[in-house]
Amino acid sequence: MRISAKGRYALAALVEVARQTQKRAVVSVVSIAERLGISKIFLEQIALLLKKGGLLQSTKGAKGGYQLAREANKISAFHVLSIVENTLLEKTDNTVLEASPTTEAALREKVFNPLDKAVEACLSRITLQELLEYADLQNNEQAFMLNI
Repeated sequence: MRISAKGRYALAALVEVARQTQKRAVVSVVSIAERLGISKIFLEQIALLLKKGGLLQSTKGAKGGYQLAREANKISAFHVLSIVENTLLEKTDNTVLEASPTTEAALREKVFNPLDKAVEACLSRITLQELLEYADLQNNEQAFMLNI
């Protein structure tokens, strides 16, 4: 399985937005792009998709930017990726349906459907809050190691 740059950046950006939302701050695309070292233009496109998908809310103006539209523990990795990834969560195309419907049925029932369900279940269990907490833990451990 391969998650595109758009999906990876969406998850990373939302971790940063979640961090700022906890502080009740609004975060700009520019500050996220600088912090993560990614393209501001690409990140703006991703933010618009996430806003359209109901995960971000925006504030206009000089001090404008984005905040989470709901709590971080209510946003799953599956939800994020389903908004920004075009092909990751699509059902697998038929392989040999016309030539061998029984083989197609076997592939669908024993490989493709279970795989789709497993990916969805795995990504649905991971929340943005968990990602934020893990990232913060890693930051704390790294800071501790630097002080030794």
